[in-house]
Amino acid sequence: MARGVAVFPPCAGFPVGPALHPVGPRVLAGLIVYPQAQAKQVLRRYREFVASAPEELSVWAVLRKAPPLPFLPQDVRGTGIAALAIFYCGDMAAGEKAIAPLRTFGRAHGEHIGVQPYAQWQKAFDPLLTPGARNYWKSHNFRELRDETLDTVIEFAGKLPSPQCEIFIAHIAGAANRVPVDAMAYGHRDARFVMNVHGRWNDAAQDATCIGWARAFFDATAPHASGGTYVNFMTEDEAGRVTAAYGANYRRPADIKKRYDPENVFHLNQNIKP
Repeated sequence: MARGVAVFPPCAGFPVGPALHPVGPRVLAGLIVYPQAQAKQVLRRYREFVASAPEELSVWAVLRKAPPLPFLPQDVRGTGIAALAIFYCGDMAAGEKAIAPLRTFGRAHGEHIGVQPYAQWQKAFDPLLTPGARNYWKSHNFRELRDETLDTVIEFAGKLPSPQCEIFIAHIAGAANRVPVDAMAYGHRDARFVMNVHGRWNDAAQDATCIGWARAFFDATAPHASGGTYVNFMTEDEAGRVTAAYGANYRRPADIKKRYDPENVFHLNQNIKP
């Protein structure tokens, strides 16, 4: 599998943004799965760890019910877990040293980490997102993860309305924070974490329960969030947050919309009106 590089032209009205970079073709990636009963210590140590982690390493924290992963004992499947999703794209030997502390956060149920093609890791979670389920997402950006925020995560992860629901924390600090705020449409360069609550279920009779759970979590964590969001994580009923997705840069895409699409032909999205 060849390495890939993509370079995008500048968006009208914005200066040239950074190019993409080669990754792989092989990376060090996988999961460490801890019991949800250990989530408090795992999340606090995770917060400390990522503050000084090398930029080649990305670690996300996921709280949900354990899917039937082959490396987990049978009696763990379907129970609450706090999993660390690990991705390292540098030297493999250095990567092994970098991830070693993650194994000390608690007493893990199991792990599955190894060198694999980048494309394989990209699709590793596809079996959890097969078509046909009902989905409802909410998302916040965070500059920091306070104790109160982590306590709220643990509280809501303890009352998942469906086995498919999950809360995940993505650490995005590093190169993304060094991009100038006005370099492109997305301007929330102070965000160090993105937190998504993913409601997912099969029975329409659970709509109100699962949507209500996601909204309640979103509201409970809002006081600690930075106010920004990523437009691709916004649901259909969040039209009022479109300006928050672009922040101080909103006026420029609005002007572009007015110039190139004054009739609002492209409107089946989180719409910027002309």
